[in-house]
Amino acid sequence: MRILISNDDGYFSPGIMALAEALQAIGEVTVVAPERDRSGASNSLTLDRPLTVRRASNGFFFVNGTPTDCVHLAVTGLLDFVPDAVVSGINLGANMGDDTIYSGTVAAATEGFLLGIPSLAISLAGKAGAHFPTATRVALRLLERLRAEPIRDPVLLNVNVPDISDSEIEGFEVTRLGRRHKAEPVVRTKTPRGETVYWVGAAGDAQDAGPGTDFHAVARKRVSVTPLQMDLTHREQLDAVRGWLDR
Repeated sequence: MRILISNDDGYFSPGIMALAEALQAIGEVTVVAPERDRSGASNSLTLDRPLTVRRASNGFFFVNGTPTDCVHLAVTGLLDFVPDAVVSGINLGANMGDDTIYSGTVAAATEGFLLGIPSLAISLAGKAGAHFPTATRVALRLLERLRAEPIRDPVLLNVNVPDISDSEIEGFEVTRLGRRHKAEPVVRTKTPRGETVYWVGAAGDAQDAGPGTDFHAVARKRVSVTPLQMDLTHREQLDAVRGWLDR
């Protein structure tokens, strides 16, 4: 099994190092990741300048671009093969609910999915980063299952793993995305030169976090597995918009 690994935290992050080491047990691993932290980059693709690819001493490739750039370059020209799977992560912090829209971790996996490759985004749902081994074991289990029983169509799975020991995990749950309250207000501050600058406010608390959501599963020590799609069409509004235009 040939596995392409990427992320949004950068090629030097502990999560990607742990993931690459673990997945060598089941296949040939290639890492192509951003040269720096690109959290929140979403699905942005660099079109206004050329990109460079360099190789670190540990064999990882790193790109002066976004997570999407990394996977796109790898699949469409950098590598001389098409990966059997793309795995993005392990992200330090959850990617649940509305987070997935902004997440570079999810974006890297999304690019693999759009290129027709089964793809996983793996996030450790906690800020401490105390249990990366739990997330690596989850990734291994999912890839082993994918290899043994491939899903017929290209699949994009958003996986959030509680930041607890493997023995404390209460199983897996297939979930839908929850929703958050709107974000906290921006933080206004001054630079040493007196210029006003703004920090984007923190994400809001979970609003839709009931049974069946990713928030609910992780809060109950379960691994949340959410199948995603990229068709943004609001099908329930098609007739309403047609009628509005026809008036």
